[in-house]
Amino acid sequence: MKNKSVGSVFRSIVTGFQKYNLTIFIVVLTSGLAVAVLLLNSALQEASNTSGYNADSDPTSFDQATIDRVKQLHTSSEITGDTLLPEGRVNPFAE
Repeated sequence: MKNKSVGSVFRSIVTGFQKYNLTIFIVVLTSGLAVAVLLLNSALQEASNTSGYNADSDPTSFDQATIDRVKQLHTSSEITGDTLLPEGRVNPFAE
């Protein structure tokens, strides 16, 4: 058998890379994007997993002051009295 030098092996690798550099680039780019999508999908699935989450607060508890303020609200169809503006101010919505 013939002994091949390291230089000839290196030259054949460089020649192969020069010949297929666009193909190698596309394969590496596609593989990187696929890995990124899979990692992002995994992170989103873990973030939306709420099986071990316990809420400490009761979202339906209101104090009496809040209930009174809600009862004082009115709908937009109700006519309210004229609003008194401070002196020197003009109501831009008045006709």
